[in-house]
Amino acid sequence: MAVTEQEKAPDFTLLASNGQHVKLSDFQGKNVVLYFYPKDMTPGCTTQACDFRDKHDEFKDLNAVIIGISTDPMARHEKFIDKYGLPFLLLADEEHEAAELFGVWKLKKNFGKEYMGIERSTFILDKEGKVVKAFRKVKVKDHIDEVLSYIRENLS
Repeated sequence: MAVTEQEKAPDFTLLASNGQHVKLSDFQGKNVVLYFYPKDMTPGCTTQACDFRDKHDEFKDLNAVIIGISTDPMARHEKFIDKYGLPFLLLADEEHEAAELFGVWKLKKNFGKEYMGIERSTFILDKEGKVVKAFRKVKVKDHIDEVLSYIRENLS
């Protein structure tokens, strides 16, 4: 069951890179950019994370929190954060609970092999925790500017 726009985002609790278990509902009162990505340290995911890093202050000025989620374990997230100086939380969704709640845990194909994995997607939640925009099958190039523009035009 995929999350749709205009519905309340399903709540979940995951281990975060700050060492705490965080609930999505903990961020009510802020705009939330929840982005699901396949894997730390891969070219597309690194570009996306660094693009979010480079625009972090602009998101902050719009009362928006960035949260990245992949199925990587926390140790890998910590290396990713340290290597690229990421100023936002990464959540470890090792059992793909959140990915399934948001409908981004998909059958993927690569070089003829089929496997389950995260389909790169971004969800924008308003201050009440409602999904106001869902970007699915995201292409990394220019995506962060698209997310920033959406928040500027609709939530600020």
